[in-house]
Amino acid sequence: MAGKLIVGALLGVALLGAISLAVLHGRAAGPVAPPTEAKGSPWGREYFPNPELISQDGRRLRFYDDLIAGKVVAINFIFTGCGDSCPLETARLRQVQKLLGARVGQDIHFYSISIDPLHDTPAVLKQFADKFQVGPGWLFLTGDFAEISALREKLGLLAAGDDPAQLGNHNLSMIIGNQASGRWMKASPFENPYILADRLGNSLHNWQAADSHPNDYAQAPALRTPSAGEQLYRTRCSACHTLGEQHASELRAIGPDLLGVTRLRERDWLRRWLKAPDALLKQHDPLAVQLYERYNRVAMPNLRLGDVEVEALLGYLEDETERLQPRRAGSAQAAVVR
Repeated sequence: MAGKLIVGALLGVALLGAISLAVLHGRAAGPVAPPTEAKGSPWGREYFPNPELISQDGRRLRFYDDLIAGKVVAINFIFTGCGDSCPLETARLRQVQKLLGARVGQDIHFYSISIDPLHDTPAVLKQFADKFQVGPGWLFLTGDFAEISALREKLGLLAAGDDPAQLGNHNLSMIIGNQASGRWMKASPFENPYILADRLGNSLHNWQAADSHPNDYAQAPALRTPSAGEQLYRTRCSACHTLGEQHASELRAIGPDLLGVTRLRERDWLRRWLKAPDALLKQHDPLAVQLYERYNRVAMPNLRLGDVEVEALLGYLEDETERLQPRRAGSAQAAVVR
């Protein structure tokens, strides 16, 4: 999985300048036309299951009839008790939702389906969505365990022979597609948010929205090779944190901005926090509890980082802080606002 994440980060650096946010937010010359059903497409009612699912607001909806028929959709499977990948998926898709703006719920639809429906009641899912400040148009869904397992298998996210009850080993891919045109693909929810937004907002709509603000490729940023620490930040951390980015208000972070964190916190504490944040919370570490309470009780996920990865990540955060907030010779260390 790490290889896919790194590729996504590298592609994102090259393509940011080529993506029109005007189109993603619907600020185009005209509205996007509804998808047209592809003649002879195998991806119709006969292929997809149609189980009843229940949204975080208690609405009962059929998977095919109500959720995907004739729509452009993004579908992933999560469970709220997950301590590592699911929070990161949700945070990353929240960034994609922000980039797409009001189009989510109109001509693009987000669905997160629980693989732990016995625990993830509509009320639990609503609380989870609220923690991540999820906007309108994104449904969190629960239902019958056997029917959801069959749906995962049909969508290619549960291999034959895999035990659906082994929640921690669930497939980390998601499905995006246009049911009407029959275009479906697997994607990584950890992909660069601009690329995911572009696929959902443009390519899956067959580029129907005319761009009233064309891009100038001469202004696109040059591709450079990121360090190991930067790769880790972009693929693991940027879903929930900013690092003094200018677009921070556009992709508002769930957790604290990390610029200056290596000056603010003790190095040893940062090492322990990055390796096992869940353990520090269980031990009621005062700083860990303080951060948990301050940031809407969203727990820092365990990223499964080893010693080498932790040092690479801390080194990158330290270098970026020095680059953006250089210390003056002979002065006290720069102040960091939190």
